[in-house]
Amino acid sequence: MSSIGVGLRKEHYPYLRKGEPVRISWFEAITENYMDTQGRPLEMLESVRKNFPVALHGVSLSILGGSFPDQKYIQRWKDLIHRIDPFLVSDHLCWTEQSGNYLHDLLPFPFTKEFLEFAIERAEQVQEILGRRILLENVSTYLSFPQNEMTEWEFISELSKRSGCGILLDINNIYVNSINHGFSATEYLRSIPWENVGQIHLAGHTDTGEFLFDTHSRPVAKEVWDLFSTFSDKIQGIPILLEWDEDIPSFQEMEEEALKAKSLLGSVPK
Repeated sequence: MSSIGVGLRKEHYPYLRKGEPVRISWFEAITENYMDTQGRPLEMLESVRKNFPVALHGVSLSILGGSFPDQKYIQRWKDLIHRIDPFLVSDHLCWTEQSGNYLHDLLPFPFTKEFLEFAIERAEQVQEILGRRILLENVSTYLSFPQNEMTEWEFISELSKRSGCGILLDINNIYVNSINHGFSATEYLRSIPWENVGQIHLAGHTDTGEFLFDTHSRPVAKEVWDLFSTFSDKIQGIPILLEWDEDIPSFQEMEEEALKAKSLLGSVPK
């Protein structure tokens, strides 16, 4: 059975400090929230780490950005990894900065052969620097490039196979992109090399009426749960994480939403 985790959010620090019951198995911490502090957030993360496995999930590596690698960022990242000893380390397959200017968004890129070689080189480089395997996540996007020479899943699959990096497979992002760009989410999930998938993300999105927006501000959509259920035999044994970053509910509510995944997996025939 897969282990179920939730994101460690400051809104839930009081609940966790009191030692209230926790039914999930692990926590995922946003790397940048803890690598630049020696104060209470880091104390909280270390306290959680004493009792639970922790994954570190970054948002600012900008592995495809113009200034990679940021040596100061990399060193702080390595220091946090050494301090917390996470069971997984991940970031996003995207770029977030250019010429040292951080845009605070996960930005898309063209799926071309040239960019694939570039991404492979970068993934190999960061893994060599860290001395460990990383997972890279597929991101939600709101535009596509006419230069594309392959599908998103072909790009990610080839990147993982050739660089040795793992895939952090966000099923909500796949569904969002399938609606925004008009492809089959089922074909995407059927084509992924599941042996390279090291973690699953689930989250809620917002339907703006014109496109789907990856807001992480509500429960997981039925369509995303349906995809999860369809591929539950592939997902068995892979760590699963519920993300909730805006309009955050109580810890118990978030935990209950995350544990829906466990009940769906439990219904899979052995």
